[in-house]
Amino acid sequence: MAEPSTLPDVLLALRRAFASGTPPTPTTSEDATSATDANEDLSKATHLQFSSPSHTSYPLSAPTRFISSDKPVDLRSIFFAWKNKDVPITEYIASTQKLNEDLATEKGGAGGQVQNLIFVEKLDLIAWLEGASDESEYITPLEAEAAAAQAADSALITSGAAGGIATVPSGTAGKGALGRTLDPRLQEIYNGERRMGDRNSVLRGIKPTDFSHVRKSAEVFLSKSRHARAAAASTTNGPATTNTSTLPIVPSPASKKSNRRPDPIILLSPSASSLLRLSNIKPFLEAGAYQPPDSSSSASSILHISRLLPQVDSQRPLRFILVDTPEQFKPDYWNRVVAVFTTGQTWQFKGYKWQQPMDLFRNVLGIYIGWRGEDVPANVKGWGRGVACLGVDKWMGPTGNRWRDREVVEGFWGRVQEHMVAKGWGKDGIGR
Repeated sequence: MAEPSTLPDVLLALRRAFASGTPPTPTTSEDATSATDANEDLSKATHLQFSSPSHTSYPLSAPTRFISSDKPVDLRSIFFAWKNKDVPITEYIASTQKLNEDLATEKGGAGGQVQNLIFVEKLDLIAWLEGASDESEYITPLEAEAAAAQAADSALITSGAAGGIATVPSGTAGKGALGRTLDPRLQEIYNGERRMGDRNSVLRGIKPTDFSHVRKSAEVFLSKSRHARAAAASTTNGPATTNTSTLPIVPSPASKKSNRRPDPIILLSPSASSLLRLSNIKPFLEAGAYQPPDSSSSASSILHISRLLPQVDSQRPLRFILVDTPEQFKPDYWNRVVAVFTTGQTWQFKGYKWQQPMDLFRNVLGIYIGWRGEDVPANVKGWGRGVACLGVDKWMGPTGNRWRDREVVEGFWGRVQEHMVAKGWGKDGIGR
């Protein structure tokens, strides 16, 4: 079995294993040779064994490049989050607590603790492992290791241990290049010289320095400059000419990562009387076909819907996150909320940033969905123009004609697009 330091990166190994359809197997030994060594119980298992492309094993306690709360998350927590990718948040939290209890050594467990990832971190991790995203703001890039190695080489140059500009070797003291006697004063000058470093050692010194903040600051000014040039070009009526000074600047991969567009969020009503819930909202908004919510199904607590909104970004569809509770929200997530579905029940807003309906719908678009032909509740009407009231035909069974549903869905996306444009959403996010 290979040493841990020589094994490939475990996150990349996980991603390749899931892509190939051969997920790893938890085992109770480093080099499992029999079927009894395999154990799906993560409270007993100590290693994760991969069979493709080669037979390798990683300790479940090994740290990974996934960072949460400024600390690396261990492999056991990563694999546990993957196994529970489709369960609701409350069930995932309860399973985490139970696994931590079972891991206790006094109960015969393997020891350690499983970290509970918040829903955005878990969502980002699953998307990266499934290959739906090629980058993650929570995963430290492997390029950092190459930069550290380069800085170490530069440190050796600075200290005189390697590289640099060669000086006269001490073994030739008193002799020239052709064996002639060297002038004593010139020899004294040579002895006082120090070995010079290259441009890397001058810039970095003896410690690796992260200059990514400089790129982020520069991108702000470069972005403003690009917008200014584009505005100037659009107002010019003369024939188009090629000018190298006005060509768009291609951002580096690092600047692309720092400017990753945040996903807008849509909040659903958790009320049992709501016509649209997590179990039926996706087919309605994607296919324009309403069907009653299924209260018996254990629907996922997070959904994703992609939709092209030309006035926001005419090239790339936006990926919307749909949830029915803000329990796991960080303060900045509220800036990404673009719509809130409501039934008119004010208890829904308990825990929101804006708990008064008038304040909420001054900042976020409200959506009320009711049956066509029925009156809108008086309190919803009283919340003003910030709430869009839409009606769908009553459900008459799967054989009923639902052609009007598409019209309602298009009206919904039209209002969402108007709201996002008014709030400053652009192709790179809010205010970009």
